[in-house]
Amino acid sequence: MEFIGYFGEVFQPVSFLLLLVGTIGGLILGATPGLSPTMAVALLIPFTFQLPAAQGLILLGAAYTSTVAGGAVSAILLKIPGAPANIATTLDGHTMATQGRGAEALQLSFISSAIGGVFGVLLLIFLTPLLAQWALAFGPSHLFWLAILGVTVIGTLDSNSVVKGLLSGCIGMWLATIGFDDIMGAQRFIFHPELSGGINIIPALIGLFAIPQVLTMFARGRVPSGAEVIAVRKHPIGAAIRETLRRWRSLSIGTIIGSTIGLIPGVGGQIAGLVAYDQARKFSPERKKFGTGHSEGVIAAESANNAMVGPSLVPLLTLSVPGSPTAAVLLGGLLIHGIFPGSDLFDNHPDVAWTFINSMLIGQILMCIFGLYVAGFAARVAQVPQSVMAALVLGLAVFGSYSVQNSMGDVYVMAALGIGMYFLERFGFAAAPLVLGLILGPIAEANFIQGAMIADASVGRTTYFFSGVLNLSLIAIVVASIAYSVWMELRQRRIDRQEQNEEAAA
Repeated sequence: MEFIGYFGEVFQPVSFLLLLVGTIGGLILGATPGLSPTMAVALLIPFTFQLPAAQGLILLGAAYTSTVAGGAVSAILLKIPGAPANIATTLDGHTMATQGRGAEALQLSFISSAIGGVFGVLLLIFLTPLLAQWALAFGPSHLFWLAILGVTVIGTLDSNSVVKGLLSGCIGMWLATIGFDDIMGAQRFIFHPELSGGINIIPALIGLFAIPQVLTMFARGRVPSGAEVIAVRKHPIGAAIRETLRRWRSLSIGTIIGSTIGLIPGVGGQIAGLVAYDQARKFSPERKKFGTGHSEGVIAAESANNAMVGPSLVPLLTLSVPGSPTAAVLLGGLLIHGIFPGSDLFDNHPDVAWTFINSMLIGQILMCIFGLYVAGFAARVAQVPQSVMAALVLGLAVFGSYSVQNSMGDVYVMAALGIGMYFLERFGFAAAPLVLGLILGPIAEANFIQGAMIADASVGRTTYFFSGVLNLSLIAIVVASIAYSVWMELRQRRIDRQEQNEEAAA
């Protein structure tokens, strides 16, 4: 219970002011398409040079947690995920916004984010030594099977067909191979010099989600002004809290999956929301409502996104192994102040470590308070006429894509992927599985090559990849996931045929 003694440090005037600035600034940066949590933390590092170590980390930690939650704002209101972690939020959140329920969706997202985030930080506080050893058990073979497991989730995400979902994922994995191979240095599918560095995930994310929406808006043409305005319904905060707690199943699934995935080094939190959304849908008695503006989808996705924040710092603080790209930037922030994370961090610098962790716990609560305060105002974005909205989304898409690397090449890639996705959607393919394939492709490939090198020098590939309790457990889950997806699709088709026959007989 050593951490309790350092709570007072967080409420020192300067420290608490930095916590407020980081929380509010993180929400704004998170809601801006193209500014991921990693970029937000990196942008703030220069401002910590003249600050004491603990105060600098308070600013960075607050920005990290609130940026993850802030990404839900653009995901819900504009259908542009603020970061890869917010992809699953668009599936039900944006539909709720188009129904005039944007305030409700934002309230659910911030409340579930806070609950998941507090749980994740409590895991960081109480179980750090134990979880660090568990995270260290994951080698290349386990990370490869974990990526394959993520690929099998693709088959049931945002698609009415398992086959089309898997094909979308395969397209994403192929796009991930463009550029130079990180392991062997081989040149692959570089059709243009701008592609030599591969496809950056942020421009791809913006293009695949934003551009089809913009083209759809333009394709509708001009409509009477009164018909294009959505009536935004007010929603009391108390009702949102009760709805979140009532959906305890999705909240628990999202929190547990987010905490588990955030802990594993190298996987990061980009897939936590997608996996949680998929599992919440499979276990929900209202499975058919997912994708139609169902509250469970938002709750599962956002609780997972923030639940992964605390555990992703466990390998960093105890083993000096960043669990995510943002944790790697935080490692730089520690090193700048002459602090080297490791097993003795809590012995040599307990004031810095515990003040930083405590600030993240309080930051989750502040993030929820500020988020709920602005939810009603932000939801009015849905009342903007579609002609204006299309121009606004297109401008944000161009700005967000260019700002990643200050490169017009990223803008061209964003536009090309978006136009391609627009036509793929006409044939029943979905963007979420494609993006998940783009994210998981490099993880699966890099760990397979590394595992193959280790296996060739030791026990052989078959033994290395297909033996051990952890490997066999992951393989069994992969097979079960595929079988369950196919069974659910066949079952749904049978139900649909029975309903059609009953209607014809009537």
